[in-house]
Amino acid sequence: MPPAVHAILVARATPQAAAQLERTLAALRAQERPIDALTVVVCGSAERMRAQIDASGAEGAIEAPAATSFASAVRLAAARVPEGRAIWLLAHDTQPEPGTLAALSAALERAPSVAIAAPKLVDARDPSVIVSLGVSMTRFGRTVALAGGEFDQGQHDGDDDVLGTDVRGVLLRSDARAHLLPDPALAGADEGLDMGVRARLGGRRVALAPGARVHAPVAGMAGVPEGPVARAFAVRTAQLHRRLAYAPAWAVPLHWLSLLPLALWRTFLHLVAKAPAQVPAEWAAAATAMARIRAIARSRGEIRAFRTGSWAQIAPLRATNAQLREHQDPDGGEPVVRRELRFFSGGGAWAVLAALAVSVLAFLPLLAWPVLGGGALLPLRDTLAGLWQDASYGTRATGADMVGPADPFAGLIAVLGSLWPAQPSFALVMLWLLALPLAVLGGWFAATRVSERSGVRACAAVVWALAPPFLVALVEGRPAAVLLHLLLPWLFFTAAVAHRSWGASGAASILLIGVLACAPSLAPAIAVLWVLVLLLAVSFRLRRGLTRVLWLVVPSAVFFLPVVQAQLSRGTPWALLADPGRPWPGQEAASPLLLAMGFPTADPAGWGGMLTWFGVADPATFWVPLLLAPLALLGLAAPLTPRWRAGVGAVVIAVVGLVTAHLAAGVQVAAVESTPVPVWPGSALSLAWLGAVAAAAVTLDAGIRRRGRSGLAGLVAAACIAVVAVPALTALARDEAQLTNGPASTLPAYVTARAADERDLGTLVLTAQPDGGVAARLVWGASETLGGQSTLQSTDPRIDEDDRMLAEIASDLVSASAGEVQDRLSEAGVRFVLLTAGASGPGESDAARTRRLDAITAIDQRAGFVRVGETAKGVLWRLDADPLPRPGLDERAQATARWVASAQGVALLVALLLAVPTFASRREARRMPRVVGRGYEEADA
Repeated sequence: MPPAVHAILVARATPQAAAQLERTLAALRAQERPIDALTVVVCGSAERMRAQIDASGAEGAIEAPAATSFASAVRLAAARVPEGRAIWLLAHDTQPEPGTLAALSAALERAPSVAIAAPKLVDARDPSVIVSLGVSMTRFGRTVALAGGEFDQGQHDGDDDVLGTDVRGVLLRSDARAHLLPDPALAGADEGLDMGVRARLGGRRVALAPGARVHAPVAGMAGVPEGPVARAFAVRTAQLHRRLAYAPAWAVPLHWLSLLPLALWRTFLHLVAKAPAQVPAEWAAAATAMARIRAIARSRGEIRAFRTGSWAQIAPLRATNAQLREHQDPDGGEPVVRRELRFFSGGGAWAVLAALAVSVLAFLPLLAWPVLGGGALLPLRDTLAGLWQDASYGTRATGADMVGPADPFAGLIAVLGSLWPAQPSFALVMLWLLALPLAVLGGWFAATRVSERSGVRACAAVVWALAPPFLVALVEGRPAAVLLHLLLPWLFFTAAVAHRSWGASGAASILLIGVLACAPSLAPAIAVLWVLVLLLAVSFRLRRGLTRVLWLVVPSAVFFLPVVQAQLSRGTPWALLADPGRPWPGQEAASPLLLAMGFPTADPAGWGGMLTWFGVADPATFWVPLLLAPLALLGLAAPLTPRWRAGVGAVVIAVVGLVTAHLAAGVQVAAVESTPVPVWPGSALSLAWLGAVAAAAVTLDAGIRRRGRSGLAGLVAAACIAVVAVPALTALARDEAQLTNGPASTLPAYVTARAADERDLGTLVLTAQPDGGVAARLVWGASETLGGQSTLQSTDPRIDEDDRMLAEIASDLVSASAGEVQDRLSEAGVRFVLLTAGASGPGESDAARTRRLDAITAIDQRAGFVRVGETAKGVLWRLDADPLPRPGLDERAQATARWVASAQGVALLVALLLAVPTFASRREARRMPRVVGRGYEEADA
């Protein structure tokens, strides 16, 4: 005679649960093999379900706290079930079909070894889809569903013996139920698998009853929690708990100690797998498993009480490699929609090679230059250690004893110099020679986000490489602006699809660090665009995309936080907009009208200077901006094309860039000696040109239907831009560029040679000013360097004790004062004094010349100063007395340096791990179109 069946029905007291409970109770009444008894456990207040429970004829009703889990509720009810009864586990959202209990009972009756009979769970919304029909696990305990998500075509109806199953709807044999109740410590996941493992260790097994069908949601009251974070936490917590519960006694302490290191290792794996949402769940699960020692001891005790066999009985039922491959589903059943890139066949490679040839011709003398100078350029450190020291928190390379954070731009320079470790300064020469082809390369790839047509891509790449802000930056020697123009198209390329994948988001977040490091004045513009993208993500309900877009600014915030804190602490927030690197005023700024037309200088694209060079007196240049009309018309037409979304987005980028350029043009927050240095508007104009080129490409791709007319329009626009670029490309040949051959050091060779032996050698540099004053600065090492410049110093309006000390020393030194200047210089760590040539010659004012000659006379007459001689850099003196060593960082500064380096290193490492492509990420990318803006249906993938 079959044993009596006692059903335990667990319900959650929620508004939706009442209707689901009614359907489940109706399904129980419709069973072909009726249940013998029913106990209902309500987690929460049972008031709204009281009438349903009373009408069900339940033998007992239990009201448990609302936070009670399914496993705890089952154990609470099982304690009141008489001996000799089989237990059927159900939840309020699981509705068995009429023949379910009969099929489960038959499975138990067929073999005494069967302790658990498991039904086939099908989706409550679509019963043709299997939710669960057996589970297994890998050698390391990871759960593997054997049939989840498949259409039910009877393909698994012949399966019988499995390691475990879903806990919902299982029937427990009466003589084994006390040892096989679900474990509350498993946090809502893997209860059925754990029950099956315990049954197998006790000489019993789990039998499938495919004829018993139970309708259940994928994630329900007794299923794995909904939401990626909650699900990951539950699954990982259950896995770690089972690992500690199943391990041999001698291995439990080792497993326990390995939980945190394992969490760290799996953090890297999650980031590489583009699943950062699972990182918090990983650490929370590790901490939970470590803290629940009593629960582990109880679980191990229950296994010992029922165990009769060895773990060898489990091995045949573990997941096989074939099952793992099927579970991973590498193909995914989705078609590949991305077309070939066609970089070589589409002319992209030829465009890059042509740009390289133009660059070699335009900058031919650079092939023989070992170091690039002029404009805002400075040499780099001679060693990699020096490069990265300039990029780290600590004492700055100029100034008395200034300790503070380095500009993020110094890190970018360190990366650039590390590409040529034998002679880091030569990396700048290579950058200038390769700037044009690199700009074409970046512009071509950025255009792939706008068009599939090869001609459109080539035109966009050429126009981007010949943009006036970029060419002016090359001619004037502005390394930050050059690097910015090279990075912007790659930021566009990655950020345009950052909402689609974590790989693109991670790469874009790294590029954004570089963009803001080169042009902090773009931070407001980038913030505006970022907020607009966030609003779009919210409007179009891009759930996962919203998190990816939020991540874009996190690494940049970490990298800029030390500088932001330093500027805010001294009350100079506007100084955050200062251009990094060497402060240099450059040419006369453009008028507002020329800025609106995309030109950063008063002489549009240098045409006035070139016509003057040809002998044209008072040349007219009003016609130069008219050459930009074809590009402007194409860009303005973009919102009127069928791809108006992409067109509007590109126009918004252009408008934000133009507005930023106009606002930045009037900001002066830095100074060099006695000359104020405004923020260069060309950086913002590069952003505006990015939007304009993208908008024009949209029009060429979608607005002009006939390919012939589209190609002609693109060719006309590119030809006009090429005409505009002629003066800049010939400036070096006409000797009108700011670029010079070197110098390798801003200090005399004698100082450079001594600095090789004395790392912290100090040199006081004095420069006569046009008004008769003297500017003084303290330089450490063999030279001023590009990476050693700091906006904290160039924008500091305060006069502190170090400034007063230098001013007093300089004043006494160049005058007939009787002060003990030598002693004070030695205490400051100064070995040499250099009176620079400054603007000696026709450009030197009378007051500056008088001051310079008087200073030479005064210093020559002072005791303790040995004149080394006149050099190309100026007149050099050496102090007789040995200087005191430069003080190092105190403990507080060292701790701050460690924290800054750690935080920035972690942020960069996370971004790099997210950006590293994997097989899975490349496969997903192929399923999405490369071009953006053709609709939002694909965005929430």
